[in-house]
Amino acid sequence: MDREEVIEFLGQVPLLQRLPSSSLRKIAELVEVRRYETGEYVAREGEPVDGLYFIWEGKAEVSGSTNAEEGNRPELFLKQYDYFGYGATGSVHQVNVVALSKLTCLVLPDRYRHLLQPKSIWNADETPENFSLVEHILRLEPLEVDIFRGFTLPDAPTFKQVFGGQLIGQALAAASKTVDCLKLAHSLHVVFLVAGDNNLPIIYQVHRARDGNSFATRRVDAKQHGAVIFSLLASFQKDELGFEHQSVSMPHVPDPEILPSMEELRERRLTDPRLPMHYRNTVARKKFVPWPIEIRFCEVSNSSQQAKPSLNYWFRARGRLSDDPALHRCVVAYASDLIFSGVSLNPHKQKGMKTLSLSLDHSMWFHRPVKADDWLLYVIESPVASGGRGFCTGRMFNRKGELIMSLTQEALIRKAKPPQQLPKPKL
Repeated sequence: MDREEVIEFLGQVPLLQRLPSSSLRKIAELVEVRRYETGEYVAREGEPVDGLYFIWEGKAEVSGSTNAEEGNRPELFLKQYDYFGYGATGSVHQVNVVALSKLTCLVLPDRYRHLLQPKSIWNADETPENFSLVEHILRLEPLEVDIFRGFTLPDAPTFKQVFGGQLIGQALAAASKTVDCLKLAHSLHVVFLVAGDNNLPIIYQVHRARDGNSFATRRVDAKQHGAVIFSLLASFQKDELGFEHQSVSMPHVPDPEILPSMEELRERRLTDPRLPMHYRNTVARKKFVPWPIEIRFCEVSNSSQQAKPSLNYWFRARGRLSDDPALHRCVVAYASDLIFSGVSLNPHKQKGMKTLSLSLDHSMWFHRPVKADDWLLYVIESPVASGGRGFCTGRMFNRKGELIMSLTQEALIRKAKPPQQLPKPKL
């Protein structure tokens, strides 16, 4: 068995799927191969546990001695991807494990047990304080096999409801932790059902639709108050060589280093004498919370004036990200919902008119590997708006001009209803 086979196998063991890919790769190097004949004892009750056993091939029976108080322990059977010996260091086997056929096990020696306790699902070694904010947002808490919990962090930018990009990124993170680390997301399709509550945790339930040699498919439901508020369908593929072409070119835009940041644009608005004083005062009073994604607009426009239904901007994650390739795809998925649907409102803006935009559905296709802490160019166009819905397409390019991913989104776009005024009392 080669190392890639071992990594792929370990990625199918439910206990290990919450680990960072770096931990799985280390474990793949450290496991020992042990083989047993039919009827041979693999572990004896009362003997010290010397490691964590994963069944690579074959079947085994679990049995124990009879206890007067407990009665007969039921017989259990172990098969491929099952494991035993998981417990406290220095413990002893509580049961007998006997091979029912020729049996092959991968054993992680007890001295490497610390690899099963990483700092987060993305990073095995560094303390959480070193992670970027967006990595914190995408850091889910594993509750059970295929069930995760996510949160809206207090120091992250908040909207009236849970940010759509947060749901996409966290759901993709949950799905990614249930496939082996050699398979990465190549497409996803989501539907937003109900607005999420910022003050409540979000439960992500992963459904394993398919596991193949090259592809895997996952469906994820996000729940609050026991109801599904969001659903994602994602497909994963093992890397392979194939035909390649690219018929679209990256637009000619200024480099991100010479463009103003969001903070600099805000300062300009505060001091621009051409803007009304009441507008500048309103901007100054609003608490400014930097987004976890750094954005540099290629063209700066007045947000209250009509504009063409297109937008180009550079973006990257603030701070350094862990090296896990799945994390970088989740970060880009998180960022993909920023300002996306609002582009379909550009031709309809009027001074003093308030609008609203709510994402309805969203799709992404990952064409090439991506580094989310390097600059990426987001090219957005809205070819049509009709029936109260705006449709947008997006492309993301790296600095080399390679098309990294393609996107589509449809959103509800409307004039905002004026706030209802309470009738004045007659007395």
